[in-house]
Amino acid sequence: MLKYGTRLEAGARARKRCGSVGVAETTDNEQRTTDNELMKIPENLKKKIRDIPDKPGCYIMRDRYGQIVYVGKAVSLRRRVQSYFRRAARRSASPKLQGLIKSIGDVEVIVLKSEADAVLMEGRLIKEYHPKYNTFFKDDKRFLLLRLDLKQPFPRFQLCRIHRNDHKIYFGPYASSGVARTALEFIEKCFGLRKCRARVPGVREHKHCIDDIVRFCSAPCIGNVSEEEYRNRVDMACVFLGGGAPEIFKDMESAMRDASGAMNFEKAANLRDNLYMLRKAVKRKSRVTRTPAMNREESSAGIRGLRDELGLIGIPLVIEAYDVSNISGTHAVASMVVAEDGVPKPVRYRRFRIKTVRVMNDPMMMAEVIRRRFIRLQQEEGVLPDLVLVDGGLTQLRAAKCELEKLGLSGLQVAGLAKRFENIYLEKVGVVRVITLPSDSASLKVLQRIRDEAHRFALEYHKRLREKTIRESVLDEIPGIGQKRKQQLLQHFGSVTRLAKATEHDIMGIPGVGHGTASLIKRMMR
Repeated sequence: MLKYGTRLEAGARARKRCGSVGVAETTDNEQRTTDNELMKIPENLKKKIRDIPDKPGCYIMRDRYGQIVYVGKAVSLRRRVQSYFRRAARRSASPKLQGLIKSIGDVEVIVLKSEADAVLMEGRLIKEYHPKYNTFFKDDKRFLLLRLDLKQPFPRFQLCRIHRNDHKIYFGPYASSGVARTALEFIEKCFGLRKCRARVPGVREHKHCIDDIVRFCSAPCIGNVSEEEYRNRVDMACVFLGGGAPEIFKDMESAMRDASGAMNFEKAANLRDNLYMLRKAVKRKSRVTRTPAMNREESSAGIRGLRDELGLIGIPLVIEAYDVSNISGTHAVASMVVAEDGVPKPVRYRRFRIKTVRVMNDPMMMAEVIRRRFIRLQQEEGVLPDLVLVDGGLTQLRAAKCELEKLGLSGLQVAGLAKRFENIYLEKVGVVRVITLPSDSASLKVLQRIRDEAHRFALEYHKRLREKTIRESVLDEIPGIGQKRKQQLLQHFGSVTRLAKATEHDIMGIPGVGHGTASLIKRMMR
């Protein structure tokens, strides 16, 4: 048996031999490669290798004919690339690696911000160029994705590695498997999504399942939530993964600070780690896709086609479209956009702040908006639209029709356009019709464009209110400024921006605000 000191020396020699192969990372001492350690290679290539930066990124190796033969990634480009050209690499490397080294005629590097960026870039380059010496992701280089099949009655998110053209929704890829798994676990718990594998879960699956207790599952298997409500939860999870719910991160940050203040450092550290992983998983920007614009002739043709394709009474020359926007019920708003002969008329747009619904319930919010809009229209003796279009499926459609019937407007034509499969929902005398128009239908494109415009208008308003709340929350952090004083400041100056620009003298002009308070406000608003 080797003594402790001898084992250390033997281990050092073994590590040195392994490092010389050119595949493993090298130590700091080995980083100082001299010209004598390098193989006999052209001076221009030798100089390029010496000048490679000590930063993360990808390297591309070409043969003498300029063809890409290998793509790799590294935490340190300098150390990794230089390791290929050590004399020992040629002696002890595998036949495959020796063949690669012999074929190298030039090296290029791409400097990136992090190892994660390098992993993703390496994958893209390999897929694009198919280098001879790469293994085409056979060594677990396919990154994890989150997959969602909306055709299931109660959809669930799954981890996968292959993005197929199967009409399912994919999120990712994620450079770290830990990030993907953290994101999956979080959305399942946060939004009450099921984890079980049954296509339609029932009492039988719930018999031996305790996810509704330990994982906060909404338990659709035993009827705790309806299919429509469950799908709303799925939609909210998609919004979160797309970067559309920054409030969730703020809630986690607040919970982390509370845990730390309560000396519960283990919980605070866990929240901190989850927050870090989720920020890496969630895209920072979400975009609202809009249907391409149509010229007036196409719009007119599409409007006239709606009469026959939907079985409407007359041509819907004036269409009012409604959409609701909210995140977990907060800052709930709705929009109404109007199109005349298929062409949007911004001067007739309206915004609504939801007043009576305090929970996340889109059908109830839609009912409130329809009720308020048409009560006012009746009071003003305005002209009714030819068609009311709601963003959503059957529940939103029925919510709108129910309110119209209460107001004596049962004859008004109402349709729902669901984003999921672009199905059009109609209901007459209790009979529901689901119409699917061809994707190239001019009539469908007209409805899509109006629906998307309503969604954009509502989302814009929701974002504005959210940002205003965030700006106003700065005042909550100033010691001694309560809710009453905060409202007094905002009413006097009109906004936080104007307050920040005001002088101490201006702030002291408010009754009850002395020099000390004014000075504190100015310091905190800088």
